[in-house]
Amino acid sequence: MSAIETRQLIRVGHSPDPDDAFMFHALTNGHVDTGRYMFTHELVDIETLNQRAFRSELELTALSIHAYAFLHDRYALCSCGASMGDGYGPMVVAREACSLGDLKDKVIAIPGKLTSAFLSLRLCLGQDFQHVFVPFDEIIPTVCRGEYRGQSLDAGLIIHEGQLTYADSDLKLIVDLGVWWKELTGLPLPLGANGVRKNLGDKTIHEVQKLLYASIKYGLDHRDEALDYAQKYGRDLDRAKADRFVGMYVNDWTLDFGDAGREAVARFLAMGYEQGVLPKLVVPEFVDL
Repeated sequence: MSAIETRQLIRVGHSPDPDDAFMFHALTNGHVDTGRYMFTHELVDIETLNQRAFRSELELTALSIHAYAFLHDRYALCSCGASMGDGYGPMVVAREACSLGDLKDKVIAIPGKLTSAFLSLRLCLGQDFQHVFVPFDEIIPTVCRGEYRGQSLDAGLIIHEGQLTYADSDLKLIVDLGVWWKELTGLPLPLGANGVRKNLGDKTIHEVQKLLYASIKYGLDHRDEALDYAQKYGRDLDRAKADRFVGMYVNDWTLDFGDAGREAVARFLAMGYEQGVLPKLVVPEFVDL
């Protein structure tokens, strides 16, 4: 690279939680040679990233698979960087135990209308339900209080580290949507992915994905180091729980969706269309590794 050559800016958006921090540790902290690219990182919640993607603000961004159904014309899915719930996933919790059928009449706090957690609960219940948007990191305390900004709440749909900490607040598990999906399909529940903006062109798209893959691989190969960094984002997680949480969502699925992961995304989107939640049938487009 010549001294006067300008590096291409790649703005990256991801959530401020341990699994994303682990995934991007190497890119954030200079452990990957990014060559002609300069990466900057913006850490915001997934629903905000979903909304920003409609404005194509970021070259590389975490996306909910649900949101991707509306963004497939702007972003392609990277083959690496997946968050898959393999027999576990978003959970509905409540102060009092109840049946899955009872949830249809409950007011449920959700972390965003474009989250995969919301789509999966819609599919699980087979219908829409009363819901209130609450930032993901406020759902557990608001369920404990039973209200959010004057709105009564009966239950909450939790994502991220809340899946490991809800019992500390004496909340009861009503349904684990990753378990439900696995029993229904035999597949992991596709929750999140990294989308790369299509207008970057094939060369840049593949080079950016290669750097993302290198960052994930570095974290997995230097687990303790990456975990030290990731734990800074582990709200209420001790070292053991942070390690467990990262292991749930940064693993072989994260290196490559694989055939089963690709099938899971396609099935998830197809079921959303069949049940009338998604307006059109979307066939996912993956960048080749």
